[in-house]
Amino acid sequence: MDKRKYFLKIFKKVEKKYKHSEKRLAAENWKKDWQVLIATIMSAQSRDETTIPLAEALFLKYPSLISLSKANYSDVLKIFKSLNYNKTKAKHVIEASKFLIKNHKGKIPSKLEKLIQIPGVGRKTANLVLAEIYNKETITVDTHVHRISNVLGLVKTKTPHKTEKELEKIAPRSYWNKINRIFVLWGKDVPGKNKEKLLKHLG
Repeated sequence: MDKRKYFLKIFKKVEKKYKHSEKRLAAENWKKDWQVLIATIMSAQSRDETTIPLAEALFLKYPSLISLSKANYSDVLKIFKSLNYNKTKAKHVIEASKFLIKNHKGKIPSKLEKLIQIPGVGRKTANLVLAEIYNKETITVDTHVHRISNVLGLVKTKTPHKTEKELEKIAPRSYWNKINRIFVLWGKDVPGKNKEKLLKHLG
């Protein structure tokens, strides 16, 4: 099987279905770069529908990175009450803010190696931030992208990092930073590991 042809055939169908979707994902449409990063840290293992209103509440209370860096942990935790892993995330967003101010003058680094040094930031968050803020060609692999890529047989991998590396070999570079949004919207609509169901959904 020519995996590149197979990827392009599927991706074009999915893109056609979802390219006009107005559904907002957690990393999208923030006014400031630091808000993109913080909202993405918050969104790990949590639904975008839950994360976005909580991020909005957080940024209303702490309108700058400096104010967030001085936030009281219990106050942030109160906002994060309904968020998965809320205790860890409350700690991470305050620590990440302090780290950015201390080490990067409040700016978001443009290199993955620098981003993953920030508390609460792994490869997935780093890649998403690079794509959103700097429009860099990165493949962001979350649970949806990892699951769908394996179910379709595009990859046969055990970890998101391996999925990212395999997809880099298959997908043309110009598609890399489109994959996450399109596959996430598809994955939200079609949960589970049924290949027929996934493809049937595309019509």
